Amino acid sequence: MKIAPHVRIYACFFLFAFSLGALLSRMPDLQTHLQVAEGQLGLTLIGMSIGSLISLTISAPLIERLGARTTAMITVLGTASLYAIIPWLPSAVAVFITLFCAGLLAGALEINLNVETDRLEAQYGRRYMNRAHGSWSLGFFITALLGAAVRQTGMSMELHVGLAAAIVVVVGIVMIAGMTTAPHRPNMHTGETPRFAFPNLGLLPLCMIGIAAFLIEGAGIDWSTIYMRDAFETPVEPFIGGLGLTLFSGFMAATRLSADPIVERFGPRATATTLLSLAAIGAVAVASAPMPWVSLVGFALLGIGCSAVYPLAVSAAAQRTDRPSSVNVAALGQVTFVVFFLAPPLLGFVAEHLHIRTSYLVVLPVIVLGLIACRALGTKAVDTPAALAPEPATPLG
Repeated sequence: MKIAPHVRIYACFFLFAFSLGALLSRMPDLQTHLQVAEGQLGLTLIGMSIGSLISLTISAPLIERLGARTTAMITVLGTASLYAIIPWLPSAVAVFITLFCAGLLAGALEINLNVETDRLEAQYGRRYMNRAHGSWSLGFFITALLGAAVRQTGMSMELHVGLAAAIVVVVGIVMIAGMTTAPHRPNMHTGETPRFAFPNLGLLPLCMIGIAAFLIEGAGIDWSTIYMRDAFETPVEPFIGGLGLTLFSGFMAATRLSADPIVERFGPRATATTLLSLAAIGAVAVASAPMPWVSLVGFALLGIGCSAVYPLAVSAAAQRTDRPSSVNVAALGQVTFVVFFLAPPLLGFVAEHLHIRTSYLVVLPVIVLGLIACRALGTKAVDTPAALAPEPATPLG
């Protein structure tokens, strides 16, 4: 069975989100199993965040030595296996340790897949990064819907997460087995890979773009349902109240999956500038919406606006020649990951002490800074050298 290299990358992103989403959809059951309060559960889940941050700092040299296939096999199958044993663990401490280990693998997974995607873009002269991240969004969206349906049937958490892991392992072995490490970009840094990855001055504009994208994502995913509940004098129907999150995540996934041809035609800078401008309009619409339908339009615009911005920043980081691409991608991931981790409590603090609408106004100055930072992105329709080989066939064949 012939599988195109970029399709293997898409599958890895999808499978990682599929296994993670299965676990996250059972958080109420995990809380009941562990018999902990919400605050304790939150502290337990921080284990994965800490592990990911450490991995993004130190794993780049190891990934370079192992290669794309070995790293993907360990990280994709390893995270799914670790998630599968969490429902069986007896205490919050054991769950924290397991999630910490899963975070170590997840950070390495992000570096590996993003760098490999960039190398494939250089090799074939085509854009794949947005569709790769769109595969993650699609996988998470699908597993969230399945999780709701599975919980309705009464299936146990242990069986649900275990079945998801089994699917990931079987499909993952098939998709990863034939993966090969793509060649480095011709003009890439060829020196020794530093042991630690930290942002440098040249990477700061790309970090600002990533910060804007993740702050928007945090506002859309974490607070949209609370906004729909609290923002209007007349309570909205439960179905309408859930539409904000649905529209945000759905439009975000759809835009990511369709953005690569747009980037190829108009270039990264124009695409990112347009998307962040739409996000700014969406934030204003949500903050000032007189009626629920206006806020729903705003959430859809926020989803579109943050969709391809971070993947474009990742591509630009991978193409920098001052350090190995894995180091720059890891350093970018560090900064944006911290923002993604801190955004929910920051926006919650604003909502608690001012108003939930104000939380969406706070996003605006960051979006403006992101728009200014877009100057760091390329202007060419295709920011890669001439294709080194014809693009592989997309279908499985």
